[in-house]
Amino acid sequence: MKPLSGSITDQAPADPAATDNMLASQPIGYWAGLVHEAVTRRLRDAMARIDVTQPQYWVLNRVSGGPTAPSREEVTVQLTPLAGGQQEIPRVIDQLLHRGWLRIDADQNLHLTDAGEAARVRLRGLATELRAEVHKDISDEEYVAALKVLRTMIANVQEDGNS
Repeated sequence: MKPLSGSITDQAPADPAATDNMLASQPIGYWAGLVHEAVTRRLRDAMARIDVTQPQYWVLNRVSGGPTAPSREEVTVQLTPLAGGQQEIPRVIDQLLHRGWLRIDADQNLHLTDAGEAARVRLRGLATELRAEVHKDISDEEYVAALKVLRTMIANVQEDGNS
């Protein structure tokens, strides 16, 4: 499609059958949404087959990933923006405590148990396998370029850079 004036390209309606020469006019929100849905569904389906949820994986990684053991509140505050509501992360923490994958110390900080660390490592392997599937035929350079473009688009639409 030919630009309207200078380097501005006309916005066409979303078209899943758009040919390569039509892609520049396609809406990013549509395509980004499709990618998000497809990748998230694939990951969650694979995790469900081993009786784990994506939010459980987030919590295991967060508890494992810091220089000090986080509190329940710290994990909740950090992960709630990713979750499906205010109560999801506290519920997940309770599930992982019940499952024996987390424990709470005397200072009310969360720690992985040996079983929790084994689960986290197994899930990391699964996530790595799925990443390879998603990234098939995409070089690291292409992937980095795509993420840089997405970062720029986010910055372009944020009012103050903090949204």
